[in-house]
Amino acid sequence: QVQLVEAGGGLVQAGGSLRLSCAASGRFFSSYAMGWFRQAPGKERGFVAAIKWSGGSTDYSDIVKGRFTISRDNAKNTVYLQMNSLKPEDTAVYYCAASLRGLAGNLLRDLRYDYWGQGTQVTVSS
Repeated sequence: QVQLVEAGGGLVQAGGSLRLSCAASGRFFSSYAMGWFRQAPGKERGFVAAIKWSGGSTDYSDIVKGRFTISRDNAKNTVYLQMNSLKPEDTAVYYCAASLRGLAGNLLRDLRYDYWGQGTQVTVSS
């Protein structure tokens, strides 16, 4: 019953920046981690970044490492994805997701994500 709502998508030129947000509403309990995923038309959904609520440790896809930054606001149950130096290849629908449980030794990207938002479109033009 947890609802995740993404916002902040839009159209930008290559090299530009966007900040995405994901706010949880409805039935929500403290989760282990939050992640961002993206999907382009005709392609599978892929991992972008994730953050652990406690301590704030992060995991990034090599594709976005150094350009994107994930952060969280525990009090607001909100996560953010700051995207800099955007490339046309970043064009996709971006989804946020919540993972309720973590496993010791597992990367955040490999967690089971239990709740998903509807996504927000990010389009990067050349």
